[in-house]
Amino acid sequence: MLKLYHNKKGDIVIKKSIWLEGIKRNIEKPLEEDIEVDVLIIGGGITGVSCAYQLKDSDLKVCLVERNEIGLGVTSKTTAKLNYLQETIYSTIEENYSYEEAALYLKAQRYAIKMIKDIVQKEKIDCNFEKVSSYVFTDKKQEIKNIRKEMSILSSLGQKVEENKEIPFPLKSVYSIHVNDTATFHPLKYVYSLVDLLKEKISIYENTEIYKIKKEKSFYICHTKNHQIKAKYVVLACHYPFFLFPYFMPIKTYPEKSYIVASKIEEYKKNTLITSGMPTKSVRYYKDKENYLIYLSNSHPSCDDVDTIHNFASIMSEAKEMNCSISYLWSNEDLITFDHLPLIGTIKENLFLATGYNTWGMTNATIASYILKNAILGQNTEYDSLFNPLRKNGKAKTKSYTKNMIKNAKGYIENKVKVDKPWYPNTLTFKKVHGKKIAIYEDEKKHMVYTKCPHMGCELIFNEIEKTWDCPCHASRFDLDGNCIKGPSLYNISYKKER
Repeated sequence: MLKLYHNKKGDIVIKKSIWLEGIKRNIEKPLEEDIEVDVLIIGGGITGVSCAYQLKDSDLKVCLVERNEIGLGVTSKTTAKLNYLQETIYSTIEENYSYEEAALYLKAQRYAIKMIKDIVQKEKIDCNFEKVSSYVFTDKKQEIKNIRKEMSILSSLGQKVEENKEIPFPLKSVYSIHVNDTATFHPLKYVYSLVDLLKEKISIYENTEIYKIKKEKSFYICHTKNHQIKAKYVVLACHYPFFLFPYFMPIKTYPEKSYIVASKIEEYKKNTLITSGMPTKSVRYYKDKENYLIYLSNSHPSCDDVDTIHNFASIMSEAKEMNCSISYLWSNEDLITFDHLPLIGTIKENLFLATGYNTWGMTNATIASYILKNAILGQNTEYDSLFNPLRKNGKAKTKSYTKNMIKNAKGYIENKVKVDKPWYPNTLTFKKVHGKKIAIYEDEKKHMVYTKCPHMGCELIFNEIEKTWDCPCHASRFDLDGNCIKGPSLYNISYKKER
């Protein structure tokens, strides 16, 4: 059995994101009364908080709610790159749509980086924002033509791109390109600084879950457990939105899981790197009191490889081969769209969506805040059509959709048939109570949960490393006692003794 509390050098392996280290803040109170606002933002990650920041000087009464604590979802688990050199995204967009759309996507990403830089400077935010060089590389000769095509598109759009064979990192590379005007930052320091700037102008409620939205005339009535919020405009800034269209997201997106380590190093470098294709390997550096290397690997559709022990062991092994002593260890799930463009914009009258960032959440969340602010104020942007969540997908959709649906169906059936996985610890047992599957995990106490995800009935996977129950279909997550800590599920899986 894999032991993760210490590595070979005796350093403690902390099983959480490095961005959570040393972060202290006062949690906002949950909603305690019925209220009426102009704009309700649902979701307290970088998307929701950035959108609130964009609206703070408007005449609108704005409210933001977060089902857990602000910033502790995907925002806290990202590698936090501010990058427009995103694998071979421009070639993909050109193939699916057109050269013009690829050019527009580049413009959006560059504008998002500028937005963050300007906000950091204007508000004097200390979030380790730093200009860096970024590389896309490959160790496969057959991938060289794809990277060269990407370089050709970027060059034709006036972007200065340089080609190289070697990369400034101990990974094999046969070809790479790089640019010099990208950035990195600390995502939670940035988001929490924005929250501090908003408090006097915008109502913020944490541990406040919206579980139902109903349209009534020109307003939306949004229900929490005990109260309701009446709003003219509603922004769905959750990672996996589920309101009003329960079968909308599964046919447009799928979750992708990745594994990340942060390691103390001696030399700090102003570089980020990523492979041009699968399997993804991503690198960046972070400098605070000490220097760290952040390394991501083993990305896969969540339904496709549910052995978390193997995947964590694999990235630890890769880190060891690079002589990295692991200090932090965590996983993340991104929402991938079939055409590799985010879903940002209007989905119904005065109802807005922002999600599906395809692993590039920091820039896409920021451009989303700009698009949604303008939509709420009745103004258009040049990016509206490109990111329209109701758009007709390009050429890639049918092939990707069919392939993923087959994987989803296969994973769904396999997990239903074989609940007790070979890699599960002997401290985890299963039984049936009144015809329902129950899992029992024992450490200092006994934890009993139902094994079916309340969202759409997928069989949950036990993540021994992070001590959670994870849904491989749509990325819901529950703690050991069955409390839902990440949607789209609206319900817990805590076992309740039936009479």
